[in-house]
Amino acid sequence: MRSSLRLNHRPALRSAMALGLCAALTAPLLGGCFFGAAAAITAGSMAAVDRRTVGIQVEDRSIQLKADSAISQRFGENVHVNATVYNRQVLLTGEAPDEATRSAVEAAVANVQNIRLLVNDIQIGPKSTFSSRSNDAVLTTKVKASLFDAQDLFANAFKITTEAGAVYIMGLVTEREANRAAQIASGVSGVNRVVKVVDTITEQDLTRLTATPNNGSNQAPINSRP
Repeated sequence: MRSSLRLNHRPALRSAMALGLCAALTAPLLGGCFFGAAAAITAGSMAAVDRRTVGIQVEDRSIQLKADSAISQRFGENVHVNATVYNRQVLLTGEAPDEATRSAVEAAVANVQNIRLLVNDIQIGPKSTFSSRSNDAVLTTKVKASLFDAQDLFANAFKITTEAGAVYIMGLVTEREANRAAQIASGVSGVNRVVKVVDTITEQDLTRLTATPNNGSNQAPINSRP
């Protein structure tokens, strides 16, 4: 059951990963200050290859914290709900005991400022088990690895989360990229459903972003398609 509420290349990635590895290897020799600086550089490098602007990335983290807090403070252990945020779009997944609670969770998160779109795919039923959540984490890792292995996709453009074997694909991507990612995810053993919750851009937008990655001052046109 899902509802939505609207509110008002690879080279760069390899460099970032290399910086992280270098920091890990040299930290014992050079001390904490070097590790902290290297970690900051790595985070900056990863941000540079993200299609979201730096400003939106910061805003997404803020929305994430506020959404998690709203759910935890009001519902505590009564529900198991995850809020996943990308490009000011919030996806709610997990389990709630009844429809009234499901709607109440959505309403609580909707009060968080700056959310552009809220998609509620919370299922009615008992909370998932530890083994189920562990399996979901493994599936997420497998899907991400499969996306990285694909030669025709930029894996860092996607955010992947899994709930009860259902894989959710988020990102700022073209329709072609979204469909290809869904095809890859559906081929991973153990995945029982694939849901696209993406912001679509045109192929022209993709060409522009590839040539000039977002630096915090520009935002690609958005066409929300949950």
